[in-house]
Amino acid sequence: MTEPGTEAPPDRKRPAWLTRNVKVLCGVSFLQDAASELLYPILPIFLTVVLGAPPAVVGAIEGAAEGAASLTKVAAGRLADRFARRPLIGAGYGLAAVGKLLIALATGWPLVLLARVTDRLGKGMRGAPRDALLVEGVPSGQRGKVFGLHRAADTAGAVVGPLVGLVLYEALDHRLRPLFWIAVIPAVASVALVAAVRDPRAEGAGRSSTRVARTPWRSLPRPYWRVLGVLLAFNLVNFPDALLLLRAHDLGLSTAGVVGAYAVYNLVYAALSYPAGALSDRLPRSLVFAAGLAFFAIGYLGLGLIHSPWLVFVVLPLYGGFAACTDGVGKAWISTLVPDHQQGTAQGLYQGATGAAVLLAGVWAGLAWGDDGHLPLLISGGIGLVLAGVLPAIARARTAAL
Repeated sequence: MTEPGTEAPPDRKRPAWLTRNVKVLCGVSFLQDAASELLYPILPIFLTVVLGAPPAVVGAIEGAAEGAASLTKVAAGRLADRFARRPLIGAGYGLAAVGKLLIALATGWPLVLLARVTDRLGKGMRGAPRDALLVEGVPSGQRGKVFGLHRAADTAGAVVGPLVGLVLYEALDHRLRPLFWIAVIPAVASVALVAAVRDPRAEGAGRSSTRVARTPWRSLPRPYWRVLGVLLAFNLVNFPDALLLLRAHDLGLSTAGVVGAYAVYNLVYAALSYPAGALSDRLPRSLVFAAGLAFFAIGYLGLGLIHSPWLVFVVLPLYGGFAACTDGVGKAWISTLVPDHQQGTAQGLYQGATGAAVLLAGVWAGLAWGDDGHLPLLISGGIGLVLAGVLPAIARARTAAL
């Protein structure tokens, strides 16, 4: 239930779950993702073609960035259950803006590494506090819609960003570096919009929740740990998307083609995120998540097997179904397994642990990439397909055992 004074009384025109924070944070994420995704699809090309870095460095940079984010997510989750959340969110988006500025200044891959780590530290700092505020006052049975809408808004920025980048890439005579400077603008705007977030703790809420938040991790409910273990195992084969884009480029797509394919992928991701979230409020979330793993398998196996560049525009959009059915759904799933006073801790540990798994996946996939990357793609795709088949059964068995 909504705490007194935290939201305006609901009216018949607005769903009860569509709180002020949901709307504001959707706007914040839209702007930040437009900035991030304007440069993300061209970053592997910038690293390998302009700066001369090998594919293993691309995987290592993305893995290290996600690893840094993972550690920060865990710490930020604990802090989000003890202190005001808005300052953490603002600092996180601020660091992301600094990271984009550093990429614009980079003349060698080590500075890109520093930039990506800074960017992901910001992501780690803001994630759990933001997700805790997203579900503030929202019943557990409606949280799929909340996270689905947020992912849709976030990913809409990932559609706009690459398209703007593509137009500018052509207008600027195929120069990459000016795009990095332009990406700083929406990143800074997202930081400014955080001021509109409503945080009960920052507005004089009591300190009782601070004392409760000191509960150790081992007190988190057993179902939480079971779900976390399954999702953690999957992310060991879920390597960074930068390597998928590198594979698309290796297949023969031009820089403009890679950006265009990535924009189509994000369009599918954005379009399906809210329906997938809403569906997870009606069906078992494990089933919706398993459907996402099936899309994951199609994407990885497809990219590993195809040889024609135009097929990337078929495979990557299908892969968009994976993110739509797992990202917001996973967070909603986690949010329903813990009490409200442990939301930050639970989300931070979940996001941090799975991010660490992505770090390992990025490292092993980068090392095993070879000339074209088909081997790690086929390995991960095959494992994803198996998990898609067994996840609902595992979830049912564990639910029955409770």
